[in-house]
Amino acid sequence: MLTRLLLAINIVAFGWEYFSGALTSDATLESHGALVGTLVLDGQWWRIFTAGFLHGGALHILFNMFALWQVGHLTELIFGVPRMAFIYFFSMLTSGLLVTAVDPNDPTIGASGAIFGLFGALAAAGLRLGKPGQDLVRQCVGIIVLNLIITFTLPNISASGHVGGLIGGFVTGIALFRRRPAQPQAVYAAAMPVDLSHDPNAVTIEQPAEGELLPPEHGVPPEHGRP
Repeated sequence: MLTRLLLAINIVAFGWEYFSGALTSDATLESHGALVGTLVLDGQWWRIFTAGFLHGGALHILFNMFALWQVGHLTELIFGVPRMAFIYFFSMLTSGLLVTAVDPNDPTIGASGAIFGLFGALAAAGLRLGKPGQDLVRQCVGIIVLNLIITFTLPNISASGHVGGLIGGFVTGIALFRRRPAQPQAVYAAAMPVDLSHDPNAVTIEQPAEGELLPPEHGVPPEHGRP
């Protein structure tokens, strides 16, 4: 339920970006709610949350929504809707705060800080479960490590956003996990039904370079300009 709602909000927001011309420049993205740390420090704290629903192009939102669809359902199953909602938005907050502290001048957008938080929370749940959660931990850690390598290797990806979201999700996952008697233990012990390892852009926050077009692999067609 919550995963579908988040998907719908992100897709509607991207449609608004596309048809309102938000993707044409850093300035237009900024006017549509992109996270700019200096503006957050000036009191525009809401940008931390609006930026989490903005994307830089078709491929950017496609990869992030695919990841959210896969990991969101499992997070709902394990934590329940209210706790997942708290994890998602707290991860968005910690992602935005770290971006503000580390990269205050860079416009930053994308849902992947919150998505990294969901991965962190699932890893935390696996740890809390002990032996029955080993498969869950193993898969989460593998995906997290792979995406962190990509994060620190490719340009125009917000490393601080990813790391901040991951930390927030892991901390809240440890704090909020409760074994749910209604769910069979096999649910937790089973391998997570998501494999993003084949997709080098599965979880990314775009961080447009000032005055440069985003590279095609980040999902902004040249005719639409750069975010």
